[in-house]
Amino acid sequence: MEFIILILIGLAASALGALVGIGGGVIIVPLLIFFGINMGILDRITPQSAVGTSSIILIVIGLSAMISYGRSNQVDWKNGRLFLLGIMPGAFIGSYASRLFTIDSFNLYFGIFLIFLSTLLIVRDRIKPISIFQDERYMEPHVDNMGEVHHYGFPAYIAIISTFVVGFFTGLFGIGGGALMTPLMLLVFRMPATIAIGTSMMMVFFSGSAAAAGHIMQGNVDFWYAVFIVPAAFIGAKIGVMANHRFNSDSLVVVLRTVLLLLGVYMILQTII
Repeated sequence: MEFIILILIGLAASALGALVGIGGGVIIVPLLIFFGINMGILDRITPQSAVGTSSIILIVIGLSAMISYGRSNQVDWKNGRLFLLGIMPGAFIGSYASRLFTIDSFNLYFGIFLIFLSTLLIVRDRIKPISIFQDERYMEPHVDNMGEVHHYGFPAYIAIISTFVVGFFTGLFGIGGGALMTPLMLLVFRMPATIAIGTSMMMVFFSGSAAAAGHIMQGNVDFWYAVFIVPAAFIGAKIGVMANHRFNSDSLVVVLRTVLLLLGVYMILQTII
C-alpha cells in the first residue's frame, strides 16, 4: 500500500509542480506528512525527513522539467546563472535551520508561508512595477516559446540577495525554490509567466541539489521512500511540461495561486484541529 501511495505522490506532485513552475515540493512535503504522521502509513516520516526526502525528489523534477523547458526556449539561462549565486548557498544554510521544527510548528509556518505566496499572486496585477527594475541600463530582449519578444532586466546585487532569501526557505521547507522564485520573477522582475516558469525549474534543480546535500549530511533523507517516488516524479514532470504548453500565462497563474492557497489552509487546519 505504501509503495502505491509513494508512486502517486511522485506523479501528482511533479506533474502539477512542473505545470506551474513550483517544482512540487509544496505538494510532496504536505502529502508525506499527511500519509506519514497523520495517517501512519509511511511510518518513518518526520517533518525533517519529509523536507529532506522532498529535496532529493526535486532534483529529478527540476532536471527533467528544466531540459524540457530549455528545448522550447522557456529558460532564461543568463539570468538563471545569476540567480544561482544566491539560491544555492541559501538553500544549504536553510537545510540546517529545518532541524528546529516540530510537527505543529512546521504545519503552522508552512501554511502561513503558502497563503502569503498565494496572496502575492492574487494582488500582483495591482502592484506597480518597481522603478529600479525599469531602468534602461538593465533591459534586455528575451524571446519566449511563442516567438514574442519581452524586455526586462534587473541589477545583479538585487538578484543575488533576493535569491539567497529564496534559497534559505528552499532548504528550510524542502520546496525547491520554485514556489518563491516564480512569484519573485513575476512580481519583482516582471518576467513573462512562460519564461518565469521554465527558469524557476532551473532553480528547482540547483537549489534542490544544494538543500539535499545539507539534508543528507544530517541524515534527513529516506532513500527507501525516494526509490519509489523518483521514477514517478520523472514521468510526472514530463506530463506537467506537456500540459503547460496547452495553457496561457494567466491560466497558469490562477492554477498556481489556487493550489498554494488550498495547501496553506490545509496545513494550518492541521495545527488547529
